Amino acid sequence: MPNLENSKTFTTDYAGRKLTVEIGKYAEQANGACLVRCGDTVVNVTVCMAEQPREGMDFFPLSVDYEEKMFAVGKIPGGFKKREGRASDKAILVSRLIDRPIRPLFPKGIFNDVVVVATALSVDPDIAPEPIAMIGSSIALSISDIPWAGPTGSVIVGCIDGKYIINPTVAEKEKSTIHLSLAGTKDAILMIEAGAKEVTDAEMVGAITFGHEEIKKVCAFIEGIAKEAGKPKREMQLYHIPEDLDAAVKEYGYDKLVWALDTFDRKEREARQAQAEKEILEHFADIYPDKQREIKDSVYYITKSIVRKKIFENGVRPDGRTLKEVRPIWCEHGVLPRVHGSAVFTRGQTQALTTCTLGMLDEAQRMEGLDEEEEKRYMHQYNFPGYCTGEAKALRSPGRREIGHGALAERALVPVIPSEEEFPYAIRVVSDILSSNGSSSMASVCGSTMALMDAGVPIKAPVAGCAMGLIKDPETGKYVIMTDIQGLEDFLGDMDFKVAGTEKGITAIQMDIKIKGISEQIMLDAIAQAQEGRRFILGKMLECIPEVNDHLSDYAPKIISFKINPEKIGDVVGKQGKVINKIIEQTGTKIDIEEDGTVCIACYGDVAAAHRAKSIVESIAHDPEVGDMFVGVVVRILSKVGAFVEFAPGKDGMVHISRLSKERVNQVEDVLNIGDKVKVEIIKIGEKGVDLKLLEKM
Repeated sequence: MPNLENSKTFTTDYAGRKLTVEIGKYAEQANGACLVRCGDTVVNVTVCMAEQPREGMDFFPLSVDYEEKMFAVGKIPGGFKKREGRASDKAILVSRLIDRPIRPLFPKGIFNDVVVVATALSVDPDIAPEPIAMIGSSIALSISDIPWAGPTGSVIVGCIDGKYIINPTVAEKEKSTIHLSLAGTKDAILMIEAGAKEVTDAEMVGAITFGHEEIKKVCAFIEGIAKEAGKPKREMQLYHIPEDLDAAVKEYGYDKLVWALDTFDRKEREARQAQAEKEILEHFADIYPDKQREIKDSVYYITKSIVRKKIFENGVRPDGRTLKEVRPIWCEHGVLPRVHGSAVFTRGQTQALTTCTLGMLDEAQRMEGLDEEEEKRYMHQYNFPGYCTGEAKALRSPGRREIGHGALAERALVPVIPSEEEFPYAIRVVSDILSSNGSSSMASVCGSTMALMDAGVPIKAPVAGCAMGLIKDPETGKYVIMTDIQGLEDFLGDMDFKVAGTEKGITAIQMDIKIKGISEQIMLDAIAQAQEGRRFILGKMLECIPEVNDHLSDYAPKIISFKINPEKIGDVVGKQGKVINKIIEQTGTKIDIEEDGTVCIACYGDVAAAHRAKSIVESIAHDPEVGDMFVGVVVRILSKVGAFVEFAPGKDGMVHISRLSKERVNQVEDVLNIGDKVKVEIIKIGEKGVDLKLLEKM
């Protein structure tokens, strides 16, 4: 059992709320563990590292998992098993948020498995568990014996009426123009994830700067915890390339690699690189036996230095572009005849095929998680098959990359999606990456905008996205920023900074870095340069499709939306759904009624069927008044008394025999028969029913 005498509790002010950290009481066998409380939100975070490096690894095997426990919000999981299963998309996205700021701070050459697990145990809807989990991961790593160059801090920043706020409540989030997840050290920014409602560059940079001030306080708090309760960092034998081998490879292979990279054609460059690497490996096979991995790694770092030097010193990129130049763009729309909307966006060797499908509002995605249950009307999904990079890889279910990129594109487009009142449709957009050489997520944003416009969705403004890169000299601090990075620049560079937005402003940002943070000036320069690239790309998109299609596809449902008195919903539905099912059968439509009385009627082909259904629904929901005229059907006859006419589903009245004609009528059958279609007028509404007058037999 844990030695409670050694347990420690630390508290601090976290943006106006009390943050409490408990150490030494829970999960004592982990390398590092902490329980973090903020209000009623409680997150447990652990970190463990394997004793030995994993054999055959050529990258750092860090694994981060964020667990959503349904008991945290007093829910029992759905499904037959009644237990948590596969991680939700939300949990995967939070795992990525935790991973990205901590990963660059591990020492190079570490190949031991490191596993971080953050478990949300109790959640207050007004205190988001995401930044708490991120802070917890920083604390767990800081107090552990695992080498790590933290600490890091994390916050969420909102903006209401031009005023920035830290960790907004649910109500504040609804009013906020920015939702920014931010992480960094006391000196630099490490991770940015943001959605925004067309905010300016200055507003976004202001939010980042504001959030970083709170992060500095968090980092100072964690430093104090580590000083008092942290374990000594273990001595580790880190992988490195032997100096003599590295020098020998550089002397022999440098000119060969310069030659390999001296072409702007990607395929030729890759063929030359393969040839150069083969020659180098063969040359050193006998000199350094059993050192093939080290030789390959040396080749990689030499290649990296050559590419970075050309970019840094000469401003020449691997494909011959200048630093601010965007790759060639071509696009098309309406490429798939049976699809409601479609477009292909191509930038260089990156190509996205995006489709748009429209449906009824009841086809919206229902989200189950720690947040309040909600429906997602706009759904964006991203697929990255192996063939897009030329790999012979079988198709698989979406992984963290696909879910993350899909969420980013969705976040970029949500601010321009019309409201339910303006456009009463559920909208699903799917981006299939056909070819990838960098910045496929931003190609997805561009292609999705065009597919939505092709489908006739009245978006508020077109959205384009651009990925920015960075090369920074660690010694001098000098840097260059590149617009629209391709795969090699992402692989060998220091930053992947994605910015999406309209002509008016930013709608989404995501930043991943490989170095230990970037300055606010770098961030400011990158955002400003991204705006130039974004506007250029937007211009190319609008050349292809200058405006939203003025009509929907023949194959898309036609939906009309209107409201009725919510108290009349029961009348429209009828006992066991008999009334509404009859309307659906008669008109061939699909009808959806919301609790607030919103009625959506959909049909395929001629919209006249939807209007017929609307008339019927309105007639049922309408409280009859004297003078109202209806077309109805004779449903019952009392020969000497009168005829009963159903003037609306579930509503009928009687036409007295004296009101069938101006002339005397001996029996009703002389004028009407059951099933006759008639036009009637309400002349009296009494306790015993509705009295009608026959106007016309149709």
